[in-house]
Amino acid sequence: MTLTLRRALGALAATTLMLTGAVAAVAPTSLAAQVIPAMTGIRTGQNPGFDRVVLDLTAGPAPAVRYDLVDELIADGSGDIVWLTGEYFIAVAATPAAAHDDAGNPTYPGPQKFRTRNLRTVMAVAVTGDYEGTLSLGLGVRFRTPVSVFTLTSPNRVVIDVRH
Repeated sequence: MTLTLRRALGALAATTLMLTGAVAAVAPTSLAAQVIPAMTGIRTGQNPGFDRVVLDLTAGPAPAVRYDLVDELIADGSGDIVWLTGEYFIAVAATPAAAHDDAGNPTYPGPQKFRTRNLRTVMAVAVTGDYEGTLSLGLGVRFRTPVSVFTLTSPNRVVIDVRH
């Protein structure tokens, strides 16, 4: 292989790496423009064996959800304690999700905190955060019990089942 051919192949390889790097640098920008589902409603209902809390969301990717059994609920962003009726508390977070649109207007018209007198185990629900693409909720419950949290699509929903 001649020196000229080696230099040409090296330049081609360097150009390919630069172009690949440029494409990788553009990818996060397109992800930032991704639609974040917005909460439009909270529904509650008693079912045989469990209480259900459903968060209705707009179109977009189904969020990842997680929950923790906690001693107290903390407001995202401020770190303040969220006072809620209940003996025990369940903190739920959905990402990506929000309760506002791109202009900062609320998409959920309901109360930020409410009692659930019609349920057997869940005593109250509160929106505890709408911060940096994470929507957080807290549930006040009567006793420690198994919890199941999952998403459904078409339309998007976050479902929280709390056993009796």
